[in-house]
Amino acid sequence: MDLEEKFRELKERREGAHMPHVYYGDPNEEFSLKLIKNLVENGADLIEFGIPFSDPTADGPTFQAACERALKKCMTPAKCIQGIKKLRKSGLEVPLVVTTYYNIPYVTGIGTFLSEIKKAGAQAIIVPDLPIEEASFLLDEGKKRGVQVIFQVAPTTTEGRLKKIADVASGFLYVISVEGVTGARQSLTDPTLKLVSRVRRHTGVPVLAGFGISKREHAAAIVSAGAEGAIAGSAYAEIYEKNLKKPEETLPEIAQLAKQIKQGCIEGYRQRLSNSYDHRADIFWHAGTDSKSRQHY
Repeated sequence: MDLEEKFRELKERREGAHMPHVYYGDPNEEFSLKLIKNLVENGADLIEFGIPFSDPTADGPTFQAACERALKKCMTPAKCIQGIKKLRKSGLEVPLVVTTYYNIPYVTGIGTFLSEIKKAGAQAIIVPDLPIEEASFLLDEGKKRGVQVIFQVAPTTTEGRLKKIADVASGFLYVISVEGVTGARQSLTDPTLKLVSRVRRHTGVPVLAGFGISKREHAAAIVSAGAEGAIAGSAYAEIYEKNLKKPEETLPEIAQLAKQIKQGCIEGYRQRLSNSYDHRADIFWHAGTDSKSRQHY
């Protein structure tokens, strides 16, 4: 299933999307396969499949530690691509979005890397450290190979850069909801919600928001504000890192959180529809009242 199909399906069901982010191979490959399956069984609509990197500059302490653990277990980009194949062979059908820092596809060869992840079963790629001004080659190669390039928009993104990104966006836009790095947070601020609305004005491409989402209320707020879905990652890693010797024992707790965040995505989407309906009804009522008033006078 490609991204467009998934978002159409969710729209028909009146649901916001939940996309968990998993760094593959942390704390071991077997657990990652079980974790991804567990997340999908409990509400995940897409999976952000992270390839561990030695200098994950967009990530906070939780994901930095995740990358370090995976690399110490000798996880490599090639093994990650094999992992995507294993997931597809096991029957996983949801879209997979590969996240990688630019050095990895650059060393492999951009075209070769994109062909490999596409053949394995991925639909899109996120490269956090590649700015829009330097992304033309990746965009061209992605179009040739059927891999959508997902761009990120931050609170600090200027209107000019936002327009550039919106003009070439496909699949979805990833809204970084806070300044800084990844990591679970206790609350979302009004500027975060306003950023979603700001991005929404520039594009009809679906918007997913991440960085800091760790509970149902976060997801509901971000989707109600105009996003098509919510992304969570560190919140899941923080659960299993408490029991790295037997991470499988944490899967029930992770499943519960996934259900809650997905429920928030559903609630937020339906709240937005309700608000939109109320707004249209309000306009209609006032229009009718004005008309009657004019007739009366």
